[in-house]
Amino acid sequence: MKQKAIHPAMQSFLNGDVILIDKPLHWTSFDAVKKVRMLTGVAKVGHAGTLDPLATGLLIMCTGKFTKKINEYMGMEKEYTGSFSLGSVTPTYDLESEPINHQNIDHITNEEIISATQQFIGLIKQVPPIYSAIKKDGKAAYLSARQGEEIIMEPRPVTIKIFEITGIALPQVYFKIVCSPGTYIRSIANDFGEALHVGAHLSSLRRTRIGEFSAEKADTIKSFEEKILKMKSEGQSDS
Repeated sequence: MKQKAIHPAMQSFLNGDVILIDKPLHWTSFDAVKKVRMLTGVAKVGHAGTLDPLATGLLIMCTGKFTKKINEYMGMEKEYTGSFSLGSVTPTYDLESEPINHQNIDHITNEEIISATQQFIGLIKQVPPIYSAIKKDGKAAYLSARQGEEIIMEPRPVTIKIFEITGIALPQVYFKIVCSPGTYIRSIANDFGEALHVGAHLSSLRRTRIGEFSAEKADTIKSFEEKILKMKSEGQSDS
């Protein structure tokens, strides 16, 4: 992709910069990348770790020469908060698909919910969702799943450093998870429901941290746009 001439005030992004964006609900990660490209005029923009459209929170974006750092950031520890909904499952393990197999959860106690987290802490083998971008036979698994093809996902080692229950208001169970890169929180939701024998799916998710980078320090799309407009305006007044 050939870089077109950009506004002089955007030169720092062209040279290379790190941008922290708080991805909004229903946006894809690539939607956010396209927005940053449009605002800065810089063609070379990438992100360090996809967030699903139904997830919000921290996206680390790199521009220019800093795109070489993407793999470094992708390898960092992640922190998430969110909620599971007990008593039903979905094919996608989240609300991208309709809940099915509804179960009675009246007998589930808070103590059982908190205790169930223990089997997920440490180094575990996790089976990723079939509705994921993981390649199977050279094709994204979710494409095969949507076409009704049978897919067998192989378990992969991941590390769950922290798995805390932060609130219970059944059917919702609220959590904080700190984990290694490559961990699917959707799979934890599904497996957590299996552990309690009532089913569960991910009902909300927010990425709050990647390594030392925090969502609290990230710009919303709106605040980033305002920042860029101000930089361009100040650049014109100085010229």
